Amino acid sequence: MGGQSPYDRRVSERGIEAELHLKGISHGSLGIAAFSTIVEWYDFTLYLYFATVLSRVFYGGGSISLLTTLGGFAIAYLMRPLGAVYFGHIGDRRGRRTMLLLSVALMTAAMLATALLPTYSQVGAAAGWLLFLLRCVMGFSVGGEYTGVVAYLLEGAPPHRRGLIASLASAASEIGALLAVGISALTVAVMDEADLQDWGWRIPFLFGAALAGTVWIARSTMEESPEFHRQKAAGSVPDSPLKHCLGNHRAAIGRAFAISALGSITYYVGITYVPAFLTTAGSLSEKASLWLSTAAAVVVIVVTPFIGMLSDRIGRKPVLAGLALGNAIFPIAMFALMASGSHGQALAGAFVLAALAGGVSAVGAVATAEQFPGEGRVTGLALGATGATAIFGGLTPFVAQLLVDKTGLAVAPGVMIAIVGLSVLPLFLLMKETRPAPGRGPSG
Repeated sequence: MGGQSPYDRRVSERGIEAELHLKGISHGSLGIAAFSTIVEWYDFTLYLYFATVLSRVFYGGGSISLLTTLGGFAIAYLMRPLGAVYFGHIGDRRGRRTMLLLSVALMTAAMLATALLPTYSQVGAAAGWLLFLLRCVMGFSVGGEYTGVVAYLLEGAPPHRRGLIASLASAASEIGALLAVGISALTVAVMDEADLQDWGWRIPFLFGAALAGTVWIARSTMEESPEFHRQKAAGSVPDSPLKHCLGNHRAAIGRAFAISALGSITYYVGITYVPAFLTTAGSLSEKASLWLSTAAAVVVIVVTPFIGMLSDRIGRKPVLAGLALGNAIFPIAMFALMASGSHGQALAGAFVLAALAGGVSAVGAVATAEQFPGEGRVTGLALGATGATAIFGGLTPFVAQLLVDKTGLAVAPGVMIAIVGLSVLPLFLLMKETRPAPGRGPSG
């Protein structure tokens, strides 16, 4: 800015900010960003929905094999925070678009390699180790996905529509989950056990690799976030996003962690773990469990935009508090219903859990991103949101299955959700509202 006075510099920066705000992001770029989260959730949901099949293909079958499969998922998921910090640094230093292109390229390669793996019957225990290593690569690459997309949507949306537009990432994620469960159910339905274990299990992963490649092509046409352009023009891009966040936004990281803890456990225990639960504790067949979960995924897709709009209307705080209370009350009863063996009761329980989880994901997307200013936002989300997801997402299906096996209590997964709901409720009641005030200008 040369020899400008501090006043002139502030006026100039405000002009840049207003111009970029008015320009915004095109509907095409917002749409690509919102719906490209399909790939991330397709892959991780596929792994959980297909867990009983993968346990036979890569670990030989049996209850120990299922725990090993879920345990590998949990450990590999711990790579997600590392990937989030790495890709967050790229997003905050080089731009959101660059970050999103790199992460989906690595995801494409990992899914294609998974589809080509040898099985337990071909190479023995080495098959399981190869699967685990590729899950680690996938976990690392996924770290750059959701946080980058949510930041991009928030920064490109009109202030009064941030909740709705950011929630589209959650809705699209569930479309990915819907694709995963649908393709899993179809693959299991049309194949006998021998063909499924021999080669049929590869089909969903090949489809995922093709889907990821298509997303990379679409993302290559996206514009850069106007917020990142603003930072570059103003010279405010942090040299070290990690140091910047840890030095200035530790409380925000804690709030993002709490929001994402509830979102993660409701999603990964209340939705993606349900097929394995219904197969083992609910006395339903694999086929019936997968089709039931397909219907539950539709519930999430329907609920998500309405919760996003509600948060735009009444605020993030009351919606989060209400959902935390609901998750403290209902999940125990819903898991008891699903364990009854009745298809109707299992459907009712899965639908209620899906609605609760979809609601938290919808408002959680915008609420976590709004905890941080533009500078260092993606890294802040990496530390808070992704850190919580690694613990309360990746680990919880394994812990839920272990508790059911060891205690014989079918309601144990519901207890896990209820404990987290009760724990975060006081914080939600005390936190400040982050929804922009009506009529707030570009900096809002």
